[in-house]
Amino acid sequence: MPVEETEPPVTAFMLVKTTPEWLALTVPERIDAFTTQVVPTIEARTAGVRSRFYDTEFYSARVTDVWVWEADDHHAYQLLIDALRETPFWDRYFEIVDILVGTENGYARNYQVAPAATIST
Repeated sequence: MPVEETEPPVTAFMLVKTTPEWLALTVPERIDAFTTQVVPTIEARTAGVRSRFYDTEFYSARVTDVWVWEADDHHAYQLLIDALRETPFWDRYFEIVDILVGTENGYARNYQVAPAATIST
């Protein structure tokens, strides 16, 4: 039985900078804003999207956070961006500095070679 080829997930590294409005909120207010204003919109408008968040303000003045979004496909990613743009997250609580989108090991799939990776023990 042939193996069905599937598209690789789309990964977006969203580089953001907090705004004074976000920083003026207390930590509980920030958590409430994210869980009541951002998450429900994403969940209602998208499927097949996962996220991870990295704090970078300790090492960078230009970017305070990196949000990593993984979507099952380009359509799911586009729905995510549309959803985020309709929340205070987009350009109110955070300035979007840059978005880098890619697929993991795309070159390996394109050239039909094993991915180069390191493993630390």
